[in-house]
Amino acid sequence: MRTKLVVFLFLAALICGLICGCISPEERSREQGQEPDGQIQIIVSILPQKEFVEQIGGRKVAVTVMIPPGASPATYEPSPGQLQGVSRAKLYVQIGHIPFENEWMENIESANRGMKVVDSSEGIEIIGNDPHTWLSPALARTQVEHISDALIEIDPGNSEYYARNTEDYLKDLSDLNEDIRNNLSEIKNRKFMVYHPAWGYFARDYQLEQVPIEIEGKEPSASDLVRLADTARANNITTVFTSPQFNSESAEVIADEIGGTVVFIDPLAKDYTANMRAVSAAFARYLT
Repeated sequence: MRTKLVVFLFLAALICGLICGCISPEERSREQGQEPDGQIQIIVSILPQKEFVEQIGGRKVAVTVMIPPGASPATYEPSPGQLQGVSRAKLYVQIGHIPFENEWMENIESANRGMKVVDSSEGIEIIGNDPHTWLSPALARTQVEHISDALIEIDPGNSEYYARNTEDYLKDLSDLNEDIRNNLSEIKNRKFMVYHPAWGYFARDYQLEQVPIEIEGKEPSASDLVRLADTARANNITTVFTSPQFNSESAEVIADEIGGTVVFIDPLAKDYTANMRAVSAAFARYLT
């Protein structure tokens, strides 16, 4: 009888150990909002934010982007796998005011009630319903400061590290602002035509004026295209800008009508500072 009891207890302990062993140290780390190497898991909505977080968090963060390259924040829906991944994050950084967040943040937050959520656009004055605040380097500074504050709050032991990185990156953004201003200083024709009106804050900062093809998310009608071509000719516009997230057909129709060129500029590129310099170089080249 005693032998049977010993065997039973041994088997019970073995089974218990196997069950507990099914949860690996890596999985335990992820459940606590950390990668196995100790990195904090952070989720952002759009690609430009990845640079913001990585420049502040450095080697201490692992960043996941919800909206993949080429997808539109107006129409993208997260996959079940992405929502499951939210359950392991320690911080979600909203860009603020984009349709994706308006539609999905309630579901995202319900997937992880312990996750801190910060709206990086807090305190920024929104023009109309335009959510494209990150395309202003001056406003990007505000977003970076919000991210820095959130990282320091959830990981106070590394506050000095985050503060140093933030100071360095804010200087990079100041340099970016100055470079763009210099790039655009000699432009005489300061009106530009663009398919999706993402560049309102950028245009405001650098004394430009965007002429949008798409209005309130709607494709232009045939009469709109005629009117836009007339506007382009009247303002000596020879380039029509568009973005890889949208169908370029309307831009091509107008460009053909005015004998002009279609040029792609990306408001959602991953490498924020490099992309903004490339955009300003495109404006400097094609706005004559």
